[in-house]
Amino acid sequence: MLRDERGASEHTLRAYAREVRGFAAYLQETLGDADVASVEHTHIRGYLAVLYDKGLTKASVARALAAVRSWFKWLAKSGLVESNPARLVSTPKLPKHLPRVPSMEELNGVLDSLGGSSGEKFASHPSARKPRMDGAPRDGGEAAAWPERDRVIFELLYGCGIRNSELVGLDVGSIHWSDDAIRVFGKGRKERLVPLGDAAAEALRAYIVQRQSRLEAAGKGKFVHEGPLLINARTRGACRLTTRSVGRIVKAIALSRGLAADVHPHTLRHAFGTHMLEEGADLRAIQEMLGHERLSTTQRYTQLTVGQVQKVYDETHPRAR
Repeated sequence: MLRDERGASEHTLRAYAREVRGFAAYLQETLGDADVASVEHTHIRGYLAVLYDKGLTKASVARALAAVRSWFKWLAKSGLVESNPARLVSTPKLPKHLPRVPSMEELNGVLDSLGGSSGEKFASHPSARKPRMDGAPRDGGEAAAWPERDRVIFELLYGCGIRNSELVGLDVGSIHWSDDAIRVFGKGRKERLVPLGDAAAEALRAYIVQRQSRLEAAGKGKFVHEGPLLINARTRGACRLTTRSVGRIVKAIALSRGLAADVHPHTLRHAFGTHMLEEGADLRAIQEMLGHERLSTTQRYTQLTVGQVQKVYDETHPRAR
């Protein structure tokens, strides 16, 4: 159902399967061979207590509960149980951790060092840059396996605000050059068009030329105009880059440029939303670009602009002068 009706990603399918199997193993230990219809909300609470005893965080316990709740919802819909006992179990109240994001200057510095450009990208986005004529130092180690491709990774994650899974899922045909946009399939396979700025387009053009040369040299010329956009540098053929590889590349480059050790692909997506909001972009426009189903999800970024609020207070309140 998750795969065929809701279009859940492979990552979600693996996570839900893992959580439900863990709960099933717990039921086997506590109820033996009893029918699933005999499971009550107290059993689910007992399982959550076991997870807490194992040292899991509230976020991890909440994820497990979400999977169990979804499973029982499907069981009830299929007529295998009369009701969903998980509905009587409250979700753990999660602490509000505000993700730290690099500043505009820090991210522009990283992109410039990867051969970035400067100039107008799209309205309100701070990473707008015009083409640079001078050379820029390249990255060392694994992250420099393909500098042009790695620059595309940063430009699309930060410049377009897409998810890691959406990034690796892009095909060559996902680029709509005539519309200055990329077609992205988000959660639940929901499709959206995201603006493609000048800097990202420039990076893509430079990378695509090299991508074509590598594929032709490997005898995979049929993939020049189709197949995955981002391919593995160490594979002879059109092997799609994985989310794990993207994570390693982003972390390696971030560390080499002096950013925090906890920078990962989603950090760049958070930075996209935060910096757009700080520069005056409309919240609903950001929601559309990020592919958030609910505006409340996008509103998290309003909590990240404390510096902006402080500035307004300092400049306007008579007691702050």
